[in-house]
Amino acid sequence: MKRIKIEPAWSFTDEAGNRLDPQLFGLLQGIHRSGKLTEAAAEAGISYRHAWNLLNKWADFFGVTLVEMQKGRGARLTPLGDKLLWARQRVAARLGPQLESLGSELNLELQQLFEGVEPVLRMHASHGYAVALLPRFASDFQLDLQYCSPAEALAALNRGACDVAGYHMPTSATQGPLMQGYRRQLRPRSHCIIRFITRCQGLMLAPGNPRGVAGLADLVRGDVRFINRQQASGTRALLDILLREVGLSAQRIRGFELEEYTHSAVAAYIAAGMADVGFGVEAAARQFGLDFLPLASEHYLLLCQRSSLADPSVLRLLEMIRGAPFQQAVRELPGYSLDRCGEVCGVDELFDESRHG
Repeated sequence: MKRIKIEPAWSFTDEAGNRLDPQLFGLLQGIHRSGKLTEAAAEAGISYRHAWNLLNKWADFFGVTLVEMQKGRGARLTPLGDKLLWARQRVAARLGPQLESLGSELNLELQQLFEGVEPVLRMHASHGYAVALLPRFASDFQLDLQYCSPAEALAALNRGACDVAGYHMPTSATQGPLMQGYRRQLRPRSHCIIRFITRCQGLMLAPGNPRGVAGLADLVRGDVRFINRQQASGTRALLDILLREVGLSAQRIRGFELEEYTHSAVAAYIAAGMADVGFGVEAAARQFGLDFLPLASEHYLLLCQRSSLADPSVLRLLEMIRGAPFQQAVRELPGYSLDRCGEVCGVDELFDESRHG
């Protein structure tokens, strides 16, 4: 059956009722990437003449040019062009998970109109690039994917609000508040773990690393601006662990109180020139053309009730993530690797591996 996908759209309107053409953003993105109006127009699917007219029209709209044309040197965005492009990127990055969750809810409503067509798998999970691939490959079952913090996902599983919970934990750390919190919510007798992926987290840096950031110790320098993840996120918890290990106080980090809600939103914030460094996954850094300094690896795991392993929807999830198409898509994500993907193990077994690994 058909599935709904929700995407954000911008609308600028002046007092005369003129509206900003959405094609403009595709054109600005192409110019930023290639530095050539001809290539950008082709990418946007419009003629060179139309692209030129579009830029002139909206330069008049704002009263400032969006692109500078330099003879023999191609085209480059002006400060306003940059601001428009990166503002759109930030909006899409920030709202993306919420819109995906809403789309999942609407698809479930549609599914219920065709009762018995497909089994439904309710998954609450921490947002990530590999998890975001799941709806694309789900077949023969309806995936109701809701994004939330790892703690919220585990709590939802324990109260029966979902069938599978997705969370992540460092590959080496076995102590501290994060692991203690997980241990309180994981139930070895009734829960089992579905292995999923391993991913790399580290410092996402402005292109070329102009501040010369070489590690966590540089975050306390006065000339370095930081952008953080929200406090409830697993990525924030991992950063807190790393800072404690090297004895750094978060209060000394400029911008530590500023928060974004996804890896891509942090990367877009840096790409827009609003910060010099953030913490997140390598895939987000590469998506936005940032430098990346790896610091830690972590498991992303799926948790379910042992009794759910025989459910048709869970069986189809296992079949999907064990399959070649999904695994190939994961291999194409920078900083992601398959970690015995689809293998089922006990909770105690995983903690024993972490303790001795």
